[in-house]
Amino acid sequence: MLDKYLRQFDDCFGRVEPTQRLRAYVTGQLSDLQRKSIEPMADAVGLPPRNLQQFLSLHKWDEAHMRDTLQHIVANEHQHPCSIGIFDETGHPKKGDKTPGVRRQWCGNTGKTDNCVVTVHLNYTASDFHCLLDSELFLPESWSDDRDRCEAAGIPQDMIHRPKWEIALELWQRAVANGVRFEWVGGDEGYGKVPEFLFRLDDAGQRYVMEIPNIFTGWLAKPELLRKEHHASKMGRKRNFPRLKAQSPTASTVKQLLLHSPILREIPWEKFHIKDTTKGPVVWQAKAAKFYLKRDGLPTRGHWLIVARNVENPDEVKYFVSNAPDGTPLEVLLHVGFSRWHVERCFEDTKSELGFSHFEVRNYQSLMRHMILSAVSYLFLAKVKLLWLEKKSGTDGMPDSDGGIVDGSVIVADGTRAGKIPATNIRHYNIDATTHSPLQPLPCKSQTQKIA
Repeated sequence: MLDKYLRQFDDCFGRVEPTQRLRAYVTGQLSDLQRKSIEPMADAVGLPPRNLQQFLSLHKWDEAHMRDTLQHIVANEHQHPCSIGIFDETGHPKKGDKTPGVRRQWCGNTGKTDNCVVTVHLNYTASDFHCLLDSELFLPESWSDDRDRCEAAGIPQDMIHRPKWEIALELWQRAVANGVRFEWVGGDEGYGKVPEFLFRLDDAGQRYVMEIPNIFTGWLAKPELLRKEHHASKMGRKRNFPRLKAQSPTASTVKQLLLHSPILREIPWEKFHIKDTTKGPVVWQAKAAKFYLKRDGLPTRGHWLIVARNVENPDEVKYFVSNAPDGTPLEVLLHVGFSRWHVERCFEDTKSELGFSHFEVRNYQSLMRHMILSAVSYLFLAKVKLLWLEKKSGTDGMPDSDGGIVDGSVIVADGTRAGKIPATNIRHYNIDATTHSPLQPLPCKSQTQKIA
């Protein structure tokens, strides 16, 4: 199975030798070695360590084409009507100062500010299947400003410091260009807090459910606009139109809206069974309302503000914003919003099973090659898992935004699973902007019971 799988990447190499090194590297990552850096992996397959070192740093092969091939495989063999792309970053603790991008910064792996390398990733999730699609190094400003240091580490001259959301957007664009279709994308508040990131996804027609911080601002009631000057004046500076009418309410933080907005207060909390753990079921309450973001000082079209709080710990509150169309069930939005565990599981598996953080390189190209090789190894594991569990991608669970049935684990707390609702009935109960108030919440539990 492994030989057949790896033959799909043969055209990334111009010679037989690096093709053999690919199999040795992946075999080393799939082995039961405790430490999966180059030296123990080379010893395990009977090669001099220099061979695998040169494979990463000196051999001529196209790692970008390998990434594209991996994405083509996912696009062709793992399509799903509720596919989700998740943006996230992870830290790799390192000693010394030679590894590309290393510096003291927040490291999620250790839970503190540490000497580490941070990489940004795009995950693909489809029902029981998940994998890593793409990765990129986050280059700190201290590195970007020191071009001599970058040159010594082989970092391209045109590579500069960029915020993580810009890197994430590039990863998404590459995957889409390679045929990967995301029904939804999501990410934590580190990405959701940037309105420009949301607007770029909006403009590209990508649906999202993004976690946002409690200081994110917007309106629950769309403020009125003044579109032209009613009393022309030759005095003063010419005003731009459209503009907010005088005495229009200012955009408020979502925390303040939850505490003080009568619109949100009138919407009842609904309980949802999110998942099961060793300590028992995890149940959250949630509600949703129309929400207008602020773009260039003006309100956008209607989005959704989703507020969820932990039943066991009401002080734990999460806020999400989504550009989902009217009528999208709240269960679906929560399913996407709480799907970040997939990328976290990918990080856990690649680090514990494949030695993802065990790289010992001082060259940018070697680092990028290690990350794509790790993604190739992980995709093989994900495919074998599906095969051995006799699973397949399919529609089995939750309604999508168009009324179809897609997979998901969020259940209404009374036991009603959204996926049991006939698709035709869901369409009948969707919110129609022409007949319902734009401030009406998404379908609530009582509506779901009626449908069932």
